[in-house]
Amino acid sequence: MAQKPSIPKGTRDFGPVETARRNYIFSTVSEVFRLFGYAQIETPAMENLSTLLGKYGDEGDKLLFKILNSGDAFADIDPGMLEDSNALAMKVCEKGLRYDLTVPFARFVVQHQNDIHFPFKRFQIQPVWRADRPQKGRYREFCQCDVDVVGSRSLLYELELVQIVDMVFERLGIDVCIKINNRKLLAGLAEVAGAADKMIDITVAIDKIDKIGLEAVKEELRGKGLTEEAISVIEPVLLLKGDNESKTAQMSRILASSETGMKGIAEISELFSLIASAGIRQKVELDLSLARGLNYYTGAIFEVKALDFEIGSICGGGRYDDLTGIFGLKDVSGVGISFGADRIYDVLLGLDKYPSSLGNAPDVLFANMGREAVAYVMPLCNRLREKGFSVVIFPDESKLGKQFDYAARNSIPFISINADSEAAAGTINLKNLARGVQQTFAKDDVEAMSDFLRKA
Repeated sequence: MAQKPSIPKGTRDFGPVETARRNYIFSTVSEVFRLFGYAQIETPAMENLSTLLGKYGDEGDKLLFKILNSGDAFADIDPGMLEDSNALAMKVCEKGLRYDLTVPFARFVVQHQNDIHFPFKRFQIQPVWRADRPQKGRYREFCQCDVDVVGSRSLLYELELVQIVDMVFERLGIDVCIKINNRKLLAGLAEVAGAADKMIDITVAIDKIDKIGLEAVKEELRGKGLTEEAISVIEPVLLLKGDNESKTAQMSRILASSETGMKGIAEISELFSLIASAGIRQKVELDLSLARGLNYYTGAIFEVKALDFEIGSICGGGRYDDLTGIFGLKDVSGVGISFGADRIYDVLLGLDKYPSSLGNAPDVLFANMGREAVAYVMPLCNRLREKGFSVVIFPDESKLGKQFDYAARNSIPFISINADSEAAAGTINLKNLARGVQQTFAKDDVEAMSDFLRKA
């Protein structure tokens, strides 16, 4: 019995229509990235496992796809390693699929530090992999569109990322809310709650609030050893209401005893002042429940939500002051944001925001009326392609009904039917199938034909 073809859960095939839509997203974001002076790079799909482990926290490590070494990878395994999954993984898996594009970028910066100039601005559009449970809007293989700058602590770059988000979603026609917080505020909150040593536990728990709710977050904090007194300090902050200015003022009073927290207040205040002067069109909100659970964030953090479509965040990122330090290059600050192309795809589809034509179908089909007729139109096909038109010739001499059906099924807007009479007269027929308009042209009048095709 033949095997039924399938793909792994959490992955997807993309046909011509889907690929055209994805390319529309990629071209939109990459064009905006370039407008702000970012240059494109690429890194391998797999990295050394030592590069990836320990960079995303314990929960992130569990989601790494590890690549088994070739050969008998489990030979000579010490039974004691079976109790330590990371130690076992390092023994039998030297490589892993990249979890995101940020850690590989940090590795790239350190490895190529003598070949790049700081501040270094790069963007990257490539797939990443996470061994997560597939669900709506969450895939095991998905594409990220990352934009980062390293080598400067200037808050102008945080502003620049907000401007990029604003411009991308204006061009895509999606209304979003750009949520901003600062990890220093969260560190200060942990300090005033008397739980500075549990900063990571607090951020990991808070980061789940949209998914599991406040009560479940509080229960997780209890499970991590936080006292009721500490939770009573944290909870009101997560529920703060009001505009950005009033939230900042309230947090300033709460964090007054924390030097780290007040640094965060200064940074977030300056950033919102810059945003106010930049003419941002999308909604921007200080969200004190935003935590971004990844360990490497140290300053401003961002998350972007679609306003008119129910899905998780479609963008996320933040400031990382020493990510390259784990690879030996100390004190190189960076900030970046990642656009989740697959979720953006779903939002555009759900809101019916894709352009009606993405250039996926050929512009014109030349009917096959026999060998001599094909030879007659072949030079014209080449000339039209030189003008930028997508042109196909039906492969077989078939009934015209079948050829018209092919054009309709493939959304080809024009058909050209040329037989012996057209060849004898030196003419070409073109028909606009949607409008039912047909016109005859001199065989060499490519300019007139081009004008007619552009009126699709």
